[in-house]
Amino acid sequence: MNTYIYLAIAIIAEVTATSTLKLSEEFTRPVPSLIVIVAFGVSLYFMTLTLRTLPVGVMYAFWSGFGIILVTISGLLFYRQVPDLPAIIGMLLIIVGVIIINVYSKVSVL
Repeated sequence: MNTYIYLAIAIIAEVTATSTLKLSEEFTRPVPSLIVIVAFGVSLYFMTLTLRTLPVGVMYAFWSGFGIILVTISGLLFYRQVPDLPAIIGMLLIIVGVIIINVYSKVSVL
């Protein structure tokens, strides 16, 4: 169960860091820049904890897949960046890919 928690923390931290990159204005604003650096560090640390039980490919599929989707939602909410139909279809394919890995892959342990 800790693996799920570690993975969720890693994803949330990555989404926080990535979503804050725009506010850092190319690392010229100290507070947003510090948030980006700390959040990426937290994300990487918790990714390493998930690797105790998950294969690296499976962990990365979850981390990047959910990260893409959540960053897109963050962009929509905070920056009014509306994804078009191809972007939405692509994200749906990512979700399907993560489900396939989790349900059918012999490498998956979740």
